[in-house]
Amino acid sequence: MRTVLIAACCLVAALPALASAPVKPARLGLCAACHGETGMAQIPGAPHLAGQKADYLREALKQYRDGRRNVPLMRAAIGPVSEADLDELARWYSAQSPQQGQP
Repeated sequence: MRTVLIAACCLVAALPALASAPVKPARLGLCAACHGETGMAQIPGAPHLAGQKADYLREALKQYRDGRRNVPLMRAAIGPVSEADLDELARWYSAQSPQQGQP
């Protein structure tokens, strides 16, 4: 009985963390080709996105989408993405942990 009670308490304590964990975005594929699925860049010159502030990432993505940041590669990659997709991508990359030792 005591073991069941302890397990139940642990589960209840973990629920808020599980509920706030971001879900892998459906549109992650093209981003991951350069920036990596976990936000650690896969190619030279692409910035690491892991751990960046969500508000910053969301605004940057919005600027690429709207053409205020004139980088043709990013504008083509982001395409006509919705506000909800922008939120998902920003939440995903901001929740990733940067890794040491990556070039």
